[in-house]
Amino acid sequence: MNNPRKQFSDSFASPLKEVAYNEGLRKYMLGVYNYMGLGIALTALVAMYFAQNQNLAIFMRSSAIGIWLPFIAILGLGWVGPKVIFSGSQIAAHGIYWAYVTAWGFIIGPVVGIYAGAGMANMVYEAFFITAALFGSLSLWGYTTKKDLSGWGKFLFMATVGLVIAIVANFLIFKSDMMSVIVSSLVVLVFSAITAYETQTIKRLYAEGHEGANARASIFGAFSLYGTFAVLFLHILNLLSRLRGD
Repeated sequence: MNNPRKQFSDSFASPLKEVAYNEGLRKYMLGVYNYMGLGIALTALVAMYFAQNQNLAIFMRSSAIGIWLPFIAILGLGWVGPKVIFSGSQIAAHGIYWAYVTAWGFIIGPVVGIYAGAGMANMVYEAFFITAALFGSLSLWGYTTKKDLSGWGKFLFMATVGLVIAIVANFLIFKSDMMSVIVSSLVVLVFSAITAYETQTIKRLYAEGHEGANARASIFGAFSLYGTFAVLFLHILNLLSRLRGD
């Protein structure tokens, strides 16, 4: 026999649970974007340093050590980062995230420094605002869409590997401006899709319930999205530069 008192209690408990869930999700996603914003701020400081030290910026963009060491560090940290974030302590999660952001800073900083030193700082700002608008709109779509994007994962992974190979091949072998434009255009398309996919994945982490690990999950979310934002920014900047003949 149904218990009227229990039914009455459950009718109030369900909306309260939904409110609590939505509030928790809001705080969790806010944590993701806060960490990411701090990462971008650190990169901006690194870029300012290189803008004021042109010789160092040129050395970093022209020497094998300056180019390949940060690139290898990013790949290595990108591989081990998720494992460390979820299996280690919160201190370890912070350590791997800030190491990752710093490695990206040594890729982006010299590029921005050289543009600024050549009197093209406005192009850098333009690329940043285009990236922010594109990233923000696609991240919002990934957060709000009811469409399941999990099926995109394998395709996006394969596309990313192909693009990395194309970038390295053009850098070392072809050295073609036209290929650079084509590859950067494809990167922007693929990583725009990755932005939406990763945002939904990050949201799903909360929905699946990582009890006691949401602080680390927020760091993981920032870790994932920061790299995507950085790649978009570099290739949008490259497109603006190539298409304007600078």
